[in-house]
Amino acid sequence: MELLKLNFKYSELRTQNSELRLMIVKIPIEDWIDLHTFSPKEIPSLLEEYLLECEKKGFKEVRIIHGKGKGIQRSIVHSFLEKSPLVESFRLAPPEAGSWGATIAVLKEAK
Repeated sequence: MELLKLNFKYSELRTQNSELRLMIVKIPIEDWIDLHTFSPKEIPSLLEEYLLECEKKGFKEVRIIHGKGKGIQRSIVHSFLEKSPLVESFRLAPPEAGSWGATIAVLKEAK
């Protein structure tokens, strides 16, 4: 199983001598990702790495689960996808795939 290895810096993980530790998160590369466990500030870098790995695996589209809530995560996801050179288009998921709590991103064909 291929994994996406992400490094996140957490200020609360500072040691007594102010060194910054890295928290490594491994995520299986599938055609969906659930962002519920990530903070909004982590989403852009997470999506960038995730979509690059999805492109390598040849996925045509992926489902990004951001939740319904207040729409903060959805806004961050949509803003990122609008600018990403890897994304051809995106739309809210159909009801059976999460409705407005998830976004389907159609990836550009790998070159």
